Amino acid sequence: MSSDQITDANVAEQAGVDGTPLRVTATPVALALIEELRSEYGPVMFHQSGGCCDGSSPMCYPVGDFLVSDGDVNLGTVGGADFFISRSQFEVWKHTHLILDVVPGRGGMFSLENGREKRFHIRSRLFSEAENRALEGACKL
Repeated sequence: MSSDQITDANVAEQAGVDGTPLRVTATPVALALIEELRSEYGPVMFHQSGGCCDGSSPMCYPVGDFLVSDGDVNLGTVGGADFFISRSQFEVWKHTHLILDVVPGRGGMFSLENGREKRFHIRSRLFSEAENRALEGACKL
């Protein structure tokens, strides 16, 4: 993957059809990789790693291979895949819009994209004051 294939994260969709800011979105390159993985593995899901084994990478798993609990928050859906983060990490990042992107390199050893010489990567931006107001109470905790 060359650097000109990496899509600017700012083009990722930023709001839902009702205008509510989305907590997590994906660039077109990330959506294409999700579709590639779904065609190979079936339904997939993401969990934003909190820094253990594979750093703080977004990890992609077949649905059912990673068990989420009441300690996890569902930030939304990207490319048909639910995207979770731990509740404690959400408390730190709740004012942040996460943008799932793809960069060259090796994926996390437990993540489905490993071995493809490209990996999922999180880019982010802080929500504006108006977006934060619109999101109050939007996540089921």
